[in-house]
Amino acid sequence: MLRGRDGIDERFAAYVRDRGEHHLRVAVLLTGDWHAAEDLVQASLVKLYRAWPRLDTDADPDGYLRRIMINTHRSWWRARWRRETPAAVLPERSGGEDLADRMALGAVVRQALTRLSRQQRAVLVLRYCEDLPEAEVAALLGCTVGTVKTHAHRGLRALRELLGGEFAQLAVNEEPASRRDSG
Repeated sequence: MLRGRDGIDERFAAYVRDRGEHHLRVAVLLTGDWHAAEDLVQASLVKLYRAWPRLDTDADPDGYLRRIMINTHRSWWRARWRRETPAAVLPERSGGEDLADRMALGAVVRQALTRLSRQQRAVLVLRYCEDLPEAEVAALLGCTVGTVKTHAHRGLRALRELLGGEFAQLAVNEEPASRRDSG
């Protein structure tokens, strides 16, 4: 029995090594705070670990972990479990202006996302960062496709207003990149 558990533990550890950073980035976008995102991923991974032996070994567990993260974040929100969002301070790096520009732009966009409603932020992150179809976003959030479209439209409009004219080109096309490129 121990040997079987070791195999499960190894597969889980390999999954976390391979996909952990991705899910942490998604959690940062969902929560708007790096520390809350780390807590969210940690709590979600604990729940995933408990269910890991029952998961289909051929299926990709990303969708399952995404669902856990959304539900956990939603329950924290309902319980009013929030933390202060510290002011973003970019570390000094010597990677050139492109890296610094990307980091600064990312910080500005993350800060703007924190000013959206929880639902708009979740829709935008799942729809445009995770590149999920509207139907899957609706299923994850427990709402209709029409509601997803409404939150996406209003959220993008609010981001345009928050980011101002300098960043207007960021949200010109409301279709995710993978769908534009495949057409």
